[in-house]
Amino acid sequence: MTTKLFGTKVPRVEDQRFLRGQGRYVDDLLTDDPRLLHSAVLRSPHAHARILDIDVSDVLDVEGVLAVWTWEDLTGPMAEPLPLLIPHPTLTHGRTQYALAKDEVNYVGEAIAFVVAVDRYVAEDAVSRIRVDYEHLEPVVGIAAARAATRTVHDDVPDNVGARMEQENGDARAAIAAAPHTLTLELDVERSACTPMEGRGTVARWDPDTSRLTVWSSTQTSTGVRGCVAAKLGLDLAKVDVITPDVGGGFGVKINHPWPEELLVPLAAMTLGRPVKFTEDRREHFISSAHERAQQHHVEVGFDDDGRLLGLDVEFWHDHGAYTPYGLIVPIITSTQLLGPYKPQNYRVVFESLYTNTVIVTPYRGAGRPQGCFVMERTMDAIAAYLGKDRTEVRSTNFIQPDEFPFEHGLVFQDGRELTYDSGDYPASLVKLKELVGWDEFEDFRAEMAAQGRRVGIGLACYVEGTGVGPYEGAHVHIETSGRVKVATGLTTQGQGHQTAFAQIVADTLGVRFEDVEITTGDTRKMPYAVGTFASRAAVMSGSAIHLAALRAKEKALRIAAEALEASEDDLEIADGVVSVRGTDTSVDLGTVAVLSNPLRYAFDEASKAATQFSVGDPGKPPVAEDDEPGLEGKDFYSPERSTFASGMHAVIVETDPDTAEITILKYAVVHDCGHLINPMIVEGQIHGGVAQGVGGALYERMAYDESGQLLNASFMDFLMPYVTEVPTTIDIDHLETPSPLNPLGIKGAGEAGVIPSAAVFAAAIEDAEGFPIAAMPISPSELFALRLAHADTPAEAIAEETR
Repeated sequence: MTTKLFGTKVPRVEDQRFLRGQGRYVDDLLTDDPRLLHSAVLRSPHAHARILDIDVSDVLDVEGVLAVWTWEDLTGPMAEPLPLLIPHPTLTHGRTQYALAKDEVNYVGEAIAFVVAVDRYVAEDAVSRIRVDYEHLEPVVGIAAARAATRTVHDDVPDNVGARMEQENGDARAAIAAAPHTLTLELDVERSACTPMEGRGTVARWDPDTSRLTVWSSTQTSTGVRGCVAAKLGLDLAKVDVITPDVGGGFGVKINHPWPEELLVPLAAMTLGRPVKFTEDRREHFISSAHERAQQHHVEVGFDDDGRLLGLDVEFWHDHGAYTPYGLIVPIITSTQLLGPYKPQNYRVVFESLYTNTVIVTPYRGAGRPQGCFVMERTMDAIAAYLGKDRTEVRSTNFIQPDEFPFEHGLVFQDGRELTYDSGDYPASLVKLKELVGWDEFEDFRAEMAAQGRRVGIGLACYVEGTGVGPYEGAHVHIETSGRVKVATGLTTQGQGHQTAFAQIVADTLGVRFEDVEITTGDTRKMPYAVGTFASRAAVMSGSAIHLAALRAKEKALRIAAEALEASEDDLEIADGVVSVRGTDTSVDLGTVAVLSNPLRYAFDEASKAATQFSVGDPGKPPVAEDDEPGLEGKDFYSPERSTFASGMHAVIVETDPDTAEITILKYAVVHDCGHLINPMIVEGQIHGGVAQGVGGALYERMAYDESGQLLNASFMDFLMPYVTEVPTTIDIDHLETPSPLNPLGIKGAGEAGVIPSAAVFAAAIEDAEGFPIAAMPISPSELFALRLAHADTPAEAIAEETR
């Protein structure tokens, strides 16, 4: 009997290859092709300027340069703005950039000219010879400047407001006015960015004999890139193949598409008749890819003596940078996921999405949820402080209870569907978390530390994460005559362990050996219909589709085997790739069943001899039945009615140095619920990675723009990323499994769980250690030191009032 793999810590099959340096990334491709050309991009040095003239005359004389393009060299759809991928009715002033800047640049790093040469050195040298005359314009940098609107990013966008969106359930303002207690909070979160180890990259090859274009891209959506390339280059979709090789991390930045280079590289390959490559360098990634997080929030809340929310009114301002190619997904997620596991009886949220002369914003791991979690959890802590209650008690008072699922919030989520939670048990999670972190014993620990002159604090934060967003994913399962199983799904892989988790599902569903399953992702030649990998959707969407496709293949295998074994399908079982009649020694290999499924004319090998139409089958019937098709395959799609909602809670104990204000993590605990676990080790790996990324976002990372729009820390020399020395040595993790009723496997997403509550949980712990409010993140030692000075002469009563 095959060992059940679903729910087992199966080691990742990908890791040996990655750890031995055998991964194949975009920059590794076609390196032996002597015809390969390389490209480089001239980028704007100014945040806001009008382009008066571009002189490329010196470039054409450079030996080895084959092409130099500006916007004026582009024609047709390529000369039009890039697509606005996700339009929304409230995005009244959506704007996207051109593949190469036309007339004006709106952030440092915007692409202006594109050079193709025999190697990257020549291309870079050629870029340096391009001369651009600018008329400098005053930039708009930061949310405060955008709100002041003394100048605008785009002349035709009044007050820099790209969108204003409001949702309300109940009458929040009236409920707050009538509440026994009210509080007002101002909360800020700064910009940060994904910074994957591999930046963006594109390679393209045009085959003039077949008029076929092949594009390799380090993208999170190969089908999306394919559609954009075909549309912009005027090609039939069937003539474009997009392949996603190994990808060195995405975290959201690579879901945006098409990047200018994803269009310019294929165009150059077609124009020059030679393969062309673009590989982004680190500085380019900082200044010309995408950021996220920056938001300012104004909160008004009304509550009763128990801390029960009676009304919550939140207004916030979102910095979406110079353009809006990915629409309003990030602030919409903040506005709806802010509610977390709670049920405010009346909720109103309003946001404005603002243009600034900084690089664009697209989803970054968590995608608006860290900001929302920060707002709600800071509010919960403020209520607890005001009432003098334990912070866990106030949260418990407001939890949605297990018997209230499915729970409808009366709002519309990012997928355009009703915001309805499918399952969860938040009280049980809190019990686990308190035990895991030692919540009830912490005051004794604090006293012990204080006796040693040490200052410690504890914080917790709760969140709910909408995962498995639609519209669909598909899968194709093919059992070969060798008995090996080839599986293709269209979404891409950036190192999450898809090959392992998906193979576990197939092995269990089909009854085959795990080692006999091979998974292919992100190749439009094998699965042309797909959406992409983002928003913690891969396991829910493709995992479900793979399960359904495997069931179809299994159904056919049993039907054919039943005929061959002269048995009833109901009496058959499949284990380790063998179909057996229960209770007998009668069996047939799945590979043989695959042979029997495909009647052949030619006996090209030993296995096929058994399948020729002259050796098998009833001569009174056609070789392939009218309602059947040859081969042992299954194909299916999964399309959910709405998102699943994972949840979790984090707690941290920190120590703040009394002299240097350095923040040290003493203990970190996580309780996580993503429904049924496919592979607990992979889920825990996702949590570990997310916590590390969250530590960076909470304590170290920020995009530091000066007033002229220059990014001052566009390198890893200046942008602080946590090393292993800054990440907790041990993360205590416990799981809760509340299966989702929305998919056949009962699973929810887990990819972003580790990062969502980081800002909130660290702010709570630092506040607990220091005794004054923390309202802005990230927080550095120097900022904490400044806060200490600011509160040094403040009476305790005033600090308590400020904390409220």
